[in-house]
Amino acid sequence: MVLVLDTTPDAAVAAPSPAQPSLAGRGDEGLRAALTEIGIPEKQLRMRVEQLWSWLYVRGVTSFDDMTDVSKDIRRRLASAFTLTRPEIVSEQVSADGTRKWLLRLPRLGHEAAAPEIETVYIPESDRGTLCISSQVGCTLTCSFCHTGTQRLVRNLELEEIVGQILVARDRIGDWPGAEPPDDGGMLPIAERKITNIVLMGMGEPLYNFDNVRAAIEVAADGDGLAFSKRRITLSTSGVVPEIPRWGLEAGTMLAISLHAVTDKLRDELVPINRKYPIAELLEACRQYPGLSNARRITFEYVMLKGVNDSLADARALVRLLSGIPSKINLIPFNPWPGSRYECSDWEQIEKFADVVNRAGYASPVRTPRGRDILAACGQLKSESIKLRARDRVAVDGSVEEKPSS
Repeated sequence: MVLVLDTTPDAAVAAPSPAQPSLAGRGDEGLRAALTEIGIPEKQLRMRVEQLWSWLYVRGVTSFDDMTDVSKDIRRRLASAFTLTRPEIVSEQVSADGTRKWLLRLPRLGHEAAAPEIETVYIPESDRGTLCISSQVGCTLTCSFCHTGTQRLVRNLELEEIVGQILVARDRIGDWPGAEPPDDGGMLPIAERKITNIVLMGMGEPLYNFDNVRAAIEVAADGDGLAFSKRRITLSTSGVVPEIPRWGLEAGTMLAISLHAVTDKLRDELVPINRKYPIAELLEACRQYPGLSNARRITFEYVMLKGVNDSLADARALVRLLSGIPSKINLIPFNPWPGSRYECSDWEQIEKFADVVNRAGYASPVRTPRGRDILAACGQLKSESIKLRARDRVAVDGSVEEKPSS
């Protein structure tokens, strides 16, 4: 059974830009700027930022009135200039296996004709919960097996919009101290924290939105706030080679590589960025990833496509390619979506492929498909946001859209 909660009558309606910006999702500098704007003296800023930070990211409040250790005057000034709103939930779908997918509407920026939308997915297990968040509206990489790749890039997400996905998820599943979780038939984790892991595996290529994603991870990993260990945060990239070592140095999270092929010829088709950064260059960047060790292995993602990349010869070639890289290999049964030309490998073939990899000494879990019935599984996310015209992108952020590799 799939539960669908619609929160608005028309998901495509154009929403106005908010009259008051939200503080929810801001980092330290953004909160300091807001407090300065309402006239807080310089000597008080550090204390006031710490107060706001705790209310926003430890207790998850949605009203300034709840900030009981902040004076009424400051609360009044904050409420007159800002809100604590999160991205708007357009719809919520709950899979038969407990997976939740939210379609979220973001505030319009600049000359956007309509409010863009993204998808965020929560995957519960008995002892943990993984939140899959997006970094872009759409994607520029056009990977042929990925539903998101059929949606052209609309824009990068802002820092607040990335962190906002975490706040929305914690709100909806009652993951704040003292909050009541929803009645979901016992599908939420039994652990005190319902979201234990964050993966940047949603819509978009996170390394093409490097600065905002890094800033969001710093908010998520702050020990005095959301407090996610960087060892429980994984960034997945299709292979933006120059940014991989930089990410390791500046962000230091776990790394996942969307590999999916063992030859450049096939990967050029499946993951077109390979034409710019071929497999040899990608794997060399992985070997140089800061902090790489047997305790901090790179995950290589490999989608199983029937008759395309699933032969035992492919499995043996995969083992040879990854020789010397501390790694594990996630085998992902292909998740179909409307219009796809691929089929999932037969289960027997997946098991044979996994056996070759396992016998070579690699952990190779087969990722159990989750949320297929609500198009929430790996490679299935997509929204209906409309691509900005180039001149409007210039007006919004001073840049033009990055073109796919060819």
